[in-house]
Amino acid sequence: MPNIKNYSEQTFEAIKHINEYGEEFWYARELQHILEYAEWRNFENVIQKARLACRNSGNVEKTHFVDVNKIVEAGVTSKPLNDIMLSRYACYLIVQNGDPTKEVIALGQTYFAVKARQQELIEDYDQLNEDQKRLAIRNEMVEHNKSLADAARMAGVIESLDYAIFQNKGYQGLYGGLGQKEIHAKKGLKKSQKILDHMGSTELAANLFRATQTDEKLRRENIRGKEKANQTHYEVGKKVRQTIQDLGGTMPEDLPTPGKSIKQIEREQRKLLKDDE
Repeated sequence: MPNIKNYSEQTFEAIKHINEYGEEFWYARELQHILEYAEWRNFENVIQKARLACRNSGNVEKTHFVDVNKIVEAGVTSKPLNDIMLSRYACYLIVQNGDPTKEVIALGQTYFAVKARQQELIEDYDQLNEDQKRLAIRNEMVEHNKSLADAARMAGVIESLDYAIFQNKGYQGLYGGLGQKEIHAKKGLKKSQKILDHMGSTELAANLFRATQTDEKLRRENIRGKEKANQTHYEVGKKVRQTIQDLGGTMPEDLPTPGKSIKQIEREQRKLLKDDE
């Protein structure tokens, strides 16, 4: 069995393929090996769950799971072997339904989930420049923080002060104990400036993942009580941090603060639109 320390983001990049149209995909048989499933039949069960999740989410299954036959050598002869071409979103659904006791599953969840979530939420994400990515993710953060606030209210986080504590717990988990106040100070921001407006796309993506996963967990597990909600937000943030670390990524508090704020980018975008009119 491979040593978990040998895994990194490149582990999953190394088995990525590009088709004739420039679209990325993964083969299920290769992903099976990386995710440490010894038998295809056991991995097929996970794929079936992922297919169901794909259909239930309103996506077209055949777009993300393409059945193929490959010819493989078998001694002196050759034989056909069924396989599946998977989109990044399909891989995301597979690792979400994989064996949670496998450490590599957690690594795969962050690798596939962050970009799959970006691509699911933000059209043509990979074609955007850094400023456009920041603006797109920040806008998604605004919308998903509304949903997170609603999930928190259902869990019992009602008062404004309680919600501030709840939000701070998420930051503390993701930033290694640093809360909003400490992050604000580390970035050298003025009191009126929002920390989310002064994050690069990578840092924003980690926070978007933290927010969406906490939202889903609160709802899925029907969590009730302020303390349990706070602990959930902290644990999700901590899990995202741990997986980023395992993948060899940079900790969010160590990522550079962009020179331009989201507000500046918005003003520039509005000026460009006005000039084009």
